[in-house]
Amino acid sequence: MLLSTFQNELIEAGCDEAGRGCLAGPVFAAAVIFSSSFKHGILNDSKILSAAQRYDLREMIENEALAFAVASASAEEIDQINILNASFLAIHRALDALKMQAEYILVDGNRFRRYQNIPHQCVIKGDGKYLSIAAASILAKTYRDDYMDNLANEHPEYDWLKNKGYPTKRHRDAVLKYGLTPHHRKTFRITDPQLSLSFV
Repeated sequence: MLLSTFQNELIEAGCDEAGRGCLAGPVFAAAVIFSSSFKHGILNDSKILSAAQRYDLREMIENEALAFAVASASAEEIDQINILNASFLAIHRALDALKMQAEYILVDGNRFRRYQNIPHQCVIKGDGKYLSIAAASILAKTYRDDYMDNLANEHPEYDWLKNKGYPTKRHRDAVLKYGLTPHHRKTFRITDPQLSLSFV
């Protein structure tokens, strides 16, 4: 079972993002605040859950959280400020949208740009350690998947229903054949070795 909190004195928000490694679409982020006594035996890193489990857990999170919010940064913003800064921007927007002010921030990963004057802690693989970060990973992932499913109706040739914008071979081949859409990140080179085919 994942841990409920990193500390117990301040109202703690767990944050995570989804879609950093994609060729197309926004990067999404979520922030989630649970009570310090919240427990759950199944809630975990979104990457190890099935799609059905993620959507079931999304409903639970939205019902049980003291506060939650989901936000994004667009492909255009990613091109303008780079994917790392866009990820921070999306997380800041999610924190802005919380109906309850966070007093302490837990962030998945090893880097974060300070939000207001609120203390924060970066946690490597935090989505597999803390419930609030795991919940944020699920919200960010499912809301982004929904967004890409809608875009797939406009551009079925890129197979976004299956790859959600990640750089699969079929997605890369479609870009080479059909070119870029307005939803593609223009600064992400289609043949860049950093874009692993193992994201999906």
